[in-house]
Amino acid sequence: MLRMRPLRVERPTSLADAVALLGEHGDRAKVLSGGTDLVPNVKLLQNDPEILVSLARIPAFAGVQRLPVNGHDEVVIGAGTRLVDIAESPIVAAALPALAHAASRIASPQIRNMGTLGGNLCLDTRCRYINQSELFRDALGGCLKSHGTECHVVPGGQGCVAALSTDMAPVLTALDARVRLVGPAGERSLPMGGLYNTDGLDHTNLGPAEIVAAVHIPVPGPRSLVTYRKWAVRKSIDFPLVSVAVRIDLSDDEDTLADGMIVVGVLGPRPRKLPLAKLAGAAIDNALADKLGDMAFKRCRPLPNVPYDPGYRRERLRVEVKRAVRTFIAALID
Repeated sequence: MLRMRPLRVERPTSLADAVALLGEHGDRAKVLSGGTDLVPNVKLLQNDPEILVSLARIPAFAGVQRLPVNGHDEVVIGAGTRLVDIAESPIVAAALPALAHAASRIASPQIRNMGTLGGNLCLDTRCRYINQSELFRDALGGCLKSHGTECHVVPGGQGCVAALSTDMAPVLTALDARVRLVGPAGERSLPMGGLYNTDGLDHTNLGPAEIVAAVHIPVPGPRSLVTYRKWAVRKSIDFPLVSVAVRIDLSDDEDTLADGMIVVGVLGPRPRKLPLAKLAGAAIDNALADKLGDMAFKRCRPLPNVPYDPGYRRERLRVEVKRAVRTFIAALID
């Protein structure tokens, strides 16, 4: 059993106090929410903080609400909301069933009972060359993400391409969600896709001492269909090896495509968006399912940064996109 080395844990009771602590201690401090990602990484010495700033005692940091905003409803989910509470929320199930489904597919019941929305969005990037024991990493000579100078995934590469394995980010991106951040300069809002960049070493666009406070998701209209699919070797515990969210916006007659997007995860440090506006007017049928599957296959090339053959993962991505579209076809027929 890997043991946790002694650490100092601060337990602020407000976001302002948490931000102040992070600002005071800088790189020596890490945010602790559910701990299901951070704690194993600390045990494996992939992270080496001196201080953990726990958000567990901050009131109103968790919860799900449906609120009217500028004539439309949106669902607001606190970043401290547990994944199990999102999966089982009647509000989320009614307004955002794809999000409830994605939350229900994360890891195991034990992890969903601890893990939070903010923690899942801020997962550290993963790579088969870093998420190993210290002995393994030392024998390899390290990598860009640890103590080495070489990327073993892309030999000679100058940047880290470790993969973001969050389940929530792809579906929230497809839902046009925005993330609210709190930091030393106050609050700001980013589109979900804007939370991430292409640097596997520092893949979020959080500023110094900034914390994800909440996610705001506009409730889709009746002509917007959204689904999420993932593939992993085991149905529990494992991170996704392929993940994709698909949104189809129907035309007024509900027979053809008006707009939409495909959002693909586990390719690199951020999800990839594939807009569908150029296919407006296409019939919602099996031919469209094949076309979108082929589009994802052509435009997405999984890397050997996570386990399993990247060629198979690419083929599997095509299959999962086709299956996603066919669920829409079945729903429209019913």
